[in-house]
Amino acid sequence: MRVILTQNVEKIGAAGDVVNVADGYARNYLIPRGMAVQATKANLRRLEHEKEIAGKKALREEEEAKALAGRLSGTTVTITAKTGEGGRLFGSVTSQDIADAVQRQFNVELDRRRIDLPEPIKNLGEYTIPVKLYQGVNAELVVKVIAE
Repeated sequence: MRVILTQNVEKIGAAGDVVNVADGYARNYLIPRGMAVQATKANLRRLEHEKEIAGKKALREEEEAKALAGRLSGTTVTITAKTGEGGRLFGSVTSQDIADAVQRQFNVELDRRRIDLPEPIKNLGEYTIPVKLYQGVNAELVVKVIAE
């Protein structure tokens, strides 16, 4: 029986794949658990429509990410922090602090998980931090940590 998988099924295929499986396996296991639907003409048209919509959405998100990368690349974000002797910070500057500073200074919503900060910044100075905006779209953000 031909079915369209609605979820990833181990050793069978990924969600959205059209596969042939045994009739009993489809009727007794996959379809009742919502893991697949029968591959009728209507369901195949719906699958193609959903793939087309997903492709348009991905293209739109990539274009937005490229525009944001153009805005952020080369910009300098200034963060003030309390310091002790020798330019060491009392705390540290984390990716959340950088995301908040970008929000305040440039009015750009940036997810902290997109900021590729290997470890928190603990000294004063200027750092170049990569930001992963979308698959294959990256920006370089300059973070300047100064004493309060």
